[in-house]
Amino acid sequence: MNRRPRYTPPRSRDRDYERSYGDDSRASSPGGLLAKLNYAMIALIGGIFVLGVGLGLVFSSTANFSPENVASREVIDRSAPNAELCVQLGASAIVTELRVYVTLNPFNVFVTQPVMQPGCVLRRNNWSILEQQKLVDGQQVQSCKNRMNTFGYTGPLEGKPKIDCIFQNEAGGNLFVNPAGAVGPRPDTDKF
Repeated sequence: MNRRPRYTPPRSRDRDYERSYGDDSRASSPGGLLAKLNYAMIALIGGIFVLGVGLGLVFSSTANFSPENVASREVIDRSAPNAELCVQLGASAIVTELRVYVTLNPFNVFVTQPVMQPGCVLRRNNWSILEQQKLVDGQQVQSCKNRMNTFGYTGPLEGKPKIDCIFQNEAGGNLFVNPAGAVGPRPDTDKF
């Protein structure tokens, strides 16, 4: 028996278009798009993408060593007064100066804008450099020794440095150096 199909789709303009220009239904599917792109083209596009990400990272993460951007210890060391002497006999520092006003009636606390400047903290056994240049006298040295303190200064030693007897405050600790759960003594290089 010769059977006819029950349904015959109507001919439309779309089928005529497909016959004329080819069937693009495969190109619109995800597998069809990859079939049209060869592996070299995919590798080229991937390489351009990786290169773009890499260049973006390089341009956005370059260190700026200007005074506005203190990004590392080396920048602080170079900015310290008498930099080579300071690193050899002590440690470079960022000195913050501010004034605090306390009123009692009513009770309030007011703080001035801090002034940030480079400075240096000398180790106790290197105070002689200050005495040799007659920047501190024996009485100041003895007074500072009695309180178990050390000297810090801002400004070059050849000019008019501001020298203070400073106290090493270990009460707060450094939470960056000692993470939670870490056990161990402080290194001797941290003691002034």
